[in-house]
Amino acid sequence: MQPPPRSLVSAMVDPMALWQRIPGLVVVLTPQGRGLFISADYAASTGTALDLDQGSGWDAALEPASRSTLWERLPSRSHFVAQVVLRFVDGSDHWIEWTAHWQPEGGHYLCLLHDVTTLMRSARTQAEQLRLLADNVPSALAYYDAHDFRCIFANRTYAEAFGWDEHSIVGHTFAEVIGEQAAREIGPYVQALLTQRRSISYERQAVRPDGSTQWIKVNLMPHLDASGAPQAALVLITDVTQQRQAEQALRESEERMARFMHASAEGVVFHSNGIIEDVNQPVCDLTGYSREALIGRNALDFVPPEHHPKVLAVLAAAQDATYEREIIHRDGHRIAVEFIGRTMMRDGQRLRMSIVRDIRDRHLAQARIRHLAHHDALTGLPNRMSFMEHLDQRMDQARRTEDALALLFVDLDDFKRVNDSLGHLVGDRLLQTVAQRITASLRHSDRVARFGGDEFMVLLGAVRDRADVEDVARKLLEAIEQPIEVDALRLSVTPSIGIALFPAHAQSPGELIKHADRAMYQAKAHGRATFRFFDPALASAALDALELESQLSRALDEDQFRLQFQPQVRAADRAIVCVEALLRWQHPDDRLLVPGDFLAVAEQQRLMLPIGHWVMRQALLTTRRWRERGLTDARMALNVSATQFQAPGFVDEIERILAEEGADGQWLEFELNERLLMNDVPQVKQRLSRLKALGAHIVVDDFGTGHFSMRLLRELPVDKIKIDRSFVRDLPHAADSAAIACAIIQMARHFGHGIVAEGVETLEQRNFLLARGCEVFQGEVITLPQPAATFEAWVRAQTHQQLRP
Repeated sequence: MQPPPRSLVSAMVDPMALWQRIPGLVVVLTPQGRGLFISADYAASTGTALDLDQGSGWDAALEPASRSTLWERLPSRSHFVAQVVLRFVDGSDHWIEWTAHWQPEGGHYLCLLHDVTTLMRSARTQAEQLRLLADNVPSALAYYDAHDFRCIFANRTYAEAFGWDEHSIVGHTFAEVIGEQAAREIGPYVQALLTQRRSISYERQAVRPDGSTQWIKVNLMPHLDASGAPQAALVLITDVTQQRQAEQALRESEERMARFMHASAEGVVFHSNGIIEDVNQPVCDLTGYSREALIGRNALDFVPPEHHPKVLAVLAAAQDATYEREIIHRDGHRIAVEFIGRTMMRDGQRLRMSIVRDIRDRHLAQARIRHLAHHDALTGLPNRMSFMEHLDQRMDQARRTEDALALLFVDLDDFKRVNDSLGHLVGDRLLQTVAQRITASLRHSDRVARFGGDEFMVLLGAVRDRADVEDVARKLLEAIEQPIEVDALRLSVTPSIGIALFPAHAQSPGELIKHADRAMYQAKAHGRATFRFFDPALASAALDALELESQLSRALDEDQFRLQFQPQVRAADRAIVCVEALLRWQHPDDRLLVPGDFLAVAEQQRLMLPIGHWVMRQALLTTRRWRERGLTDARMALNVSATQFQAPGFVDEIERILAEEGADGQWLEFELNERLLMNDVPQVKQRLSRLKALGAHIVVDDFGTGHFSMRLLRELPVDKIKIDRSFVRDLPHAADSAAIACAIIQMARHFGHGIVAEGVETLEQRNFLLARGCEVFQGEVITLPQPAATFEAWVRAQTHQQLRP
């Protein structure tokens, strides 16, 4: 912060009045530490008071070290900034940036205080973390200023390597740290870093504090500002002494092993100008000749003629060389070998030593690796990578010849069920059989590959029309769905097949596969065990659904869900008997989506459980707030989906949420549609009974839209029935809706259940239902669903008003 302008200070008539106008924490001091003024904010925050006669009391809240710092700086009569600690009146300590502006005209300091506690804590934590990390990495680290080459930071390892510690080294130049001689040696590297502005790496020998020599690897990395100018350099030093020593030892060991140990373990031939002078037993075994039969013969006699130029070139160069060739066995067959040629002295004679290594097993392994790189290990079919290469080539060829191709994406239906129930070994056997059946159903020119898991790709070439492709798809369906015997088990699986055509449906391999994949999912959507050709219109709809899925998966994490509330009001006394919590999605594109727009996707993505938990927590927090404020003690109604209700531990999870939120089950009503209640009645009855034991009410939602039986209405612990809005909408003019509504009301009253009509929009609908015995209404005739704040205002406004007749 800049000091006040001199003109302003010199013009002050009443400085106290000016000081009082400055906002925040303000202190005015003399160089002798006498307090002239403290602001009201300072006094209120610290609980201190200024004794104007003595000028004391202003520093009562300062931590002792901070007090000493200020008293030491005050006599300087110059602007300064200090970091101090103040204890506030609530007992908390705050880091304060104390900016003292010297006012020579008045002979005092105008001190402006800024609370930097959060910043200091964050900086201290980061500094401690950085220090902890730096001191525990197995390398020496230092950070030098690029202008004066002074150390700004060093870890313990770096400092101790040069006889310093991590505190005393700061502020010293690297010449002072590592010595003048070493500084001159690394000077060119430093200059290269500064001029080229890139990382530099080199190795050098250094002398340890104890006098021993070590090899170190140094990495210099520039720290550049926004304009690209070097500001500092990070030095990373790694001790590679052991590595260099190990490399030297390894070189010596390799020489000994190459000259002696390998000679006894592998075939060794000593020859001069190509004439064999000695061999060991492994060479005899490789060639089928005795040692005596080999000595004195030309080595080229045992090498196929086409390899002679290479062997002669190596001999003429007289250099160490390793290369692969073949030798001829006594019976005439060829053996792949590796020659390792060395020149050495033996018995005072310069000889050529060739190690002959049998590499037939290596070649077999390499062939196996090449095969595995392009084939699926389980089925032996080409794998994804191989198929993609082949598909790319076939599409290029088809463009030139103007042929059509068909790609069939084959996915086994419910294959996961086989793995989960019978184990992966049985699943593997099943996949192998399916692979064989697919291959047997195709022409030799067609290509089949395992794409991964239970997915197979079939590429048909020279396609004349769709009928040909349909014939192949039917063959595959028929072949795959035949029962399979696996370990005395008789299994059946069916495929769903998606088909995309080139060039009609795609122009690239990736696009063709994507469209075949989408067609496969269309086949699954049509009942599975069938095939479908790619349909662009359906694919577009699928893409929209996929985009919605992606957005929905982020909605919970990004707090995009909202609750709105709609009351259920009793006509007789205008009392709110229940409030229904209605889920809404505040979409990122500013649309407010209702459950019908996204719940189906949420069910598919298994998001209903976490969404349901979120709704319950928010509803409980809201109703508790209303009860505490005396707004309403009406129950909160929550809709329960089939996924939620049928999930294992559904009631246990409700009990846990109630306990965590300190809520009572009597605050809640659970609305379940009648179709849900008809599935697995014993389990439904058991779960409803547990909810009732918590104090919750049970409501049959959308009543009349299914086939809920009178017996279930009597047996299940139901408290209330909701007349579905589809029957209310046409009242009172539609005779069939009127008859159904009247029957539902009479049935509910007969069984002693409460009755509520939802979707009541007009007074005419309300009055018709009221005359027939329905006294509780929900809908536009009362109010539309509203956010919490709007709903609360509506409740207050209704407190002293009559419901409109």
